Amino acid sequence: MMRKLSLLIAGALMGASAMSLVYGAPGSTANAAGSETYKQLAIFGDIFERVRAQYVTPPDDKSLVENAINGMLTSLDPHSSYMNAEQAQDMRVQTKGEFGGLGIEVTMENDLVKVITPIDDTPAAKAGVLAGDYIAKIDGQEVRGLTLNDAVEKMRGLVNTPIKLTILRQGADKPIELTVVRDIIKVKAVKFRVENDIGYMKITSFTEKTYDDLENAIDTIKKQVPNDKLKGYVLDLRLNPGGLLDQAVSVSDAFLDRGEIVSTRGRDPKDVTRFDARPGDDINAKPLIVLVNGGSASASEIVAGALQDLRRATVVGTQSFGKGSVQTIIPLGENGALRLTTALYYTPSGKSIQGKGITPDIKVEQPLPPELQGRDLTRGESDLKGHIKGAEEGETGSGSAAYVPPDPKDDLQLIYAEQLLRGEKTDPAFPPNPNKTVLNQ
Repeated sequence: MMRKLSLLIAGALMGASAMSLVYGAPGSTANAAGSETYKQLAIFGDIFERVRAQYVTPPDDKSLVENAINGMLTSLDPHSSYMNAEQAQDMRVQTKGEFGGLGIEVTMENDLVKVITPIDDTPAAKAGVLAGDYIAKIDGQEVRGLTLNDAVEKMRGLVNTPIKLTILRQGADKPIELTVVRDIIKVKAVKFRVENDIGYMKITSFTEKTYDDLENAIDTIKKQVPNDKLKGYVLDLRLNPGGLLDQAVSVSDAFLDRGEIVSTRGRDPKDVTRFDARPGDDINAKPLIVLVNGGSASASEIVAGALQDLRRATVVGTQSFGKGSVQTIIPLGENGALRLTTALYYTPSGKSIQGKGITPDIKVEQPLPPELQGRDLTRGESDLKGHIKGAEEGETGSGSAAYVPPDPKDDLQLIYAEQLLRGEKTDPAFPPNPNKTVLNQ
């Protein structure tokens, strides 16, 4: 299977998280370190000096310290980590939802970077980059031998700086050289379209722009389809790795008129924060179906759990990832940032989905294509080494296959959701009507 990187030259996608941001030092509630702790720290210092002095080759002190810090944090759970200054900046860029780049979606094919599509009104589109182009050189350097992430890093850069691309294009008798000037690229967190009488909205991640993009999608769909003709909406959260907690709350609130959306609970029993919906349902109480699978994690599970518990939506698909923890990003100035698990979140009914996930109201399996059959595409928090054991976690654990067909006509989960909204009789144990046509985007 080709690895598609829908990053518009943004770098690696954010990991599955529900994150809150804090500024300044958090209040300390921990007990003061005892004498035994200081003895252990003295042992660490002794080992550090012996490695520096006696290792077969001179080690990098900074790398030693960073790896030691990360070793401490990853021993807690898979989602706590230390980010150096560069990594912290990358995280801020990803959660902001905009960056300096070219404006293309790319993948790796035949050892070259293949352009899936240039985004409208971006530097790449204006410079003449076309879908299907192969990027052979970046500023004169051969792409062959680079990983996809390496190539992406070379194409990223400061706004208003030029980059030269050497492109191989079908039908062209020689390579094409284009100079593209980087600009601010705003990533669309919500993709949407109209399927005849149904509004389809796919949230790819929860960045600072997600709620605004969702509101724009809803407004546009309302303008395209009269209210009396619109059967309802599909909210696709499959393959959504999560993101910002406040955006998950805002997205849930868009479909709710009242009720608790989610609560977070920290180490102190008194440390409980609740988030409630405000009056007003942005889709006018129209029927809503939420799609989830093993790639739906954290912030996307907050949305699915809230809409399911409050009986606002029907959840269709397969078991979600099962990440029910919240990470707080604690800035450390020029030294980067600390990403620390500080709470677990609970759905309105008081359930923790940590290690369990969201169980869909209607389970609809998505068959794998022949080339992927036999591969294990299952993702789940319960499979992660050192994960926090969830209160609701059972022997079956969490997660399911994380696969969505690229062609909507092959997407049985989506087809089933649409037939459900239209009131057609369907049986999730069998493929829906194979003759149903689905409009392309």
